[in-house]
Amino acid sequence: MTLSPGVRKTLLAVHLTASIGWIGGIIAYIVLGTTAINATDAKIILSAWIAMEVIGWIAIVPLAGASWVTGVAMALGTRWGLFRHYWVIISLAITSVALVVLLLHMPDVTTTVEFARTASAPELATLGGDLVHPTLGLILLLVVQVLNIYKPRGLTRYGRRRQRPSGSSG
Repeated sequence: MTLSPGVRKTLLAVHLTASIGWIGGIIAYIVLGTTAINATDAKIILSAWIAMEVIGWIAIVPLAGASWVTGVAMALGTRWGLFRHYWVIISLAITSVALVVLLLHMPDVTTTVEFARTASAPELATLGGDLVHPTLGLILLLVVQVLNIYKPRGLTRYGRRRQRPSGSSG
């Protein structure tokens, strides 16, 4: 299946918007996590955690899902294919891992916020921020971005078979 040029461009625009938005959301989340770590005021720590939860569920999760879905659709509907090139497979694998980790991690953020809403100031001071997951996620998404820009050569076995003329044997 090949997408028409209009559909392909629309899908590409949605994919780029969602992917860049996902990265931007992570950067905002990291800023809030850093704020929670460095703050001494309990209200600021609580506010940072509440904002991380809101950004996570309302922006990052939907953008991540949209990025994954549109990326798969782009691969299936263009000459790149989903399993023809190693860079596409690697991008899909990294994006899938990042999405799964995000979906598994966000309930923990919600649990932390529920605790923080009733915690005392000294307890809030021990929460710190949430930097490991988003920082690793950001690094992974930047790797995917580089792969998608440079598209390194390398056909899979399936891609080499698909590239052969239909009458050849081998």
